[in-house]
Amino acid sequence: MGRHGWNSGARRWRLTALLGVGVAALALIVTLINTLPGGGSTAGTSRDGDKVHGTPATPPDEDRPEVGWGFTHTQYSADEGSDTATERVEGLLAKSQLPQDQAIMGWGADNPEPVKGRYDFGALDRRIDFVRRSGGTPVITLCCSPDWMKGGKSGVDNTDWSQSALETAPQPDHYADFAALAATVAKRYPDVTHFIVWNEFKGFWNNAKQRWDYEGYTKLYNLVYKALKKVNPKIMVGGPYLVMDSVDPRDPDASGTFKGSWGAMDQRIIDAFDYWNKNKAGADFVVVDGSSYTNDDEMLPNEFGATDKLTAVSEWVRQQTHDLPLWWAEYYVEPADGNDDRKGWSETHRVAVQAAGMIAMAKGGATSGFYWNPEDEKGANCAGCLWTPTDSSDGGKLLPMYGLVSRFDTAFGPGTKFETVSVAADDVPNVKVLATDKTVLVVNTLDRQISAKVDGKRFDMAAYEVKWLTR
Repeated sequence: MGRHGWNSGARRWRLTALLGVGVAALALIVTLINTLPGGGSTAGTSRDGDKVHGTPATPPDEDRPEVGWGFTHTQYSADEGSDTATERVEGLLAKSQLPQDQAIMGWGADNPEPVKGRYDFGALDRRIDFVRRSGGTPVITLCCSPDWMKGGKSGVDNTDWSQSALETAPQPDHYADFAALAATVAKRYPDVTHFIVWNEFKGFWNNAKQRWDYEGYTKLYNLVYKALKKVNPKIMVGGPYLVMDSVDPRDPDASGTFKGSWGAMDQRIIDAFDYWNKNKAGADFVVVDGSSYTNDDEMLPNEFGATDKLTAVSEWVRQQTHDLPLWWAEYYVEPADGNDDRKGWSETHRVAVQAAGMIAMAKGGATSGFYWNPEDEKGANCAGCLWTPTDSSDGGKLLPMYGLVSRFDTAFGPGTKFETVSVAADDVPNVKVLATDKTVLVVNTLDRQISAKVDGKRFDMAAYEVKWLTR
């Protein structure tokens, strides 16, 4: 999950036997200089973390809490690779100006503060520069935290990139330190005006009580919220980024009231959301994530019907927050395998169910969503990716999922007014539809060709076809 990214060889003095004791002594001096007492090595870091980086841009959505439908950068992305390929992706994105989300540590970013007060934003700088060049609205997810904030060792060579370490929350005594780091990030990138606080309640599970530590998360959230608003009152902040888990209705943790054909919500999630919602210092938008399927990977009644959950959750969240703008930070419609890969479906099938999921979120009132881009470092195949890997000059080419996400954002962005269109009675069970006064999106949910009549027009659709109609 975490991007290791450390080039320790470039950060250490290379001793040469020919230079003998003199150079060895010099190396020792440098080591001492680059080591704070009890703080670990500071080699390659800077105290100027809050210095404005590069040339801030003017993002399309800098002044509103709704940013539309975009994607999240993961471990590998188009900020690195062949210049030809990366520039190809930049040009592609510049045409659509999709919002782009990036975490501050992990998923492509290095440890931003390996020693307290000493910063390394090199990888994050590169990602923000990429967003600027490609014309998107940058969003920063404030996760995860440096090791010294969560009981680990301080120092540039001591970052633990294991999944368990990365997903450990800051200790309560370091909540204020994390808020200070968030403020430093905000000062460094003044053109970033949208921040998400933490990710999926990682590390906030209370084993003793067998529930989420929503008190701890909310305390962290409130400190970060206030720190960011102090930097710039125009900064917009959202949470709680809870995974909206659903379970079998017979599960002991199932909600007795919030349920549907797709299963039942996990009551522990509802309790956590309610606490944050009632005790938050404020929020400019609300953030959730989740899957259409249950915790047991059950798609009820099938993969397309299961997306109804995304509508139900969206409507519920909007109701609880009195219609705060709703973001889905992540959304999944295809269960992962044991390696957390989603490669079992054909791309046509994948795009169709993804389209159904996006339709479901929009119908529930969501106005922003981020596709988790599963980019590969290299290779010819990239299941579910937005573009081909950028390792070679022929990389960075558009893939079907990019076409869906970018066109969905263009057709159904913030402020869209949806309309009801007619669907032939015998087609109602077989298609998913979303429409405005200009565009109709139709998805064939069957693995066979059909003849459908939508909005008074009859047309053939191939198996799992996604069709755009102009009105």
